[in-house]
Amino acid sequence: MAARTIETDTYKLFPSPRNLHREIFELQVFVPYPYTLIDLPSFDFKGRSTLFAACRLADMKMGQLVTMELEEDVARFKTRFVPD
Repeated sequence: MAARTIETDTYKLFPSPRNLHREIFELQVFVPYPYTLIDLPSFDFKGRSTLFAACRLADMKMGQLVTMELEEDVARFKTRFVPD
């Protein structure tokens, strides 16, 4: 089954088939690396999270969007994420 496209005011999103949750959480981090592998379980987040391939509509920049429900998970992602 093909994943549907979601368009927000800021992004056009393509959900990862590996997402355990089908939500876009309020806290978001855009990374401009569309081909970097991001394994969400390896970050050991305390809350729920989702991953999307993303096109930022303001400048049509492709990348990935990680959405999380907890601030501590945003900080953990920002300190641990290293692009390939």
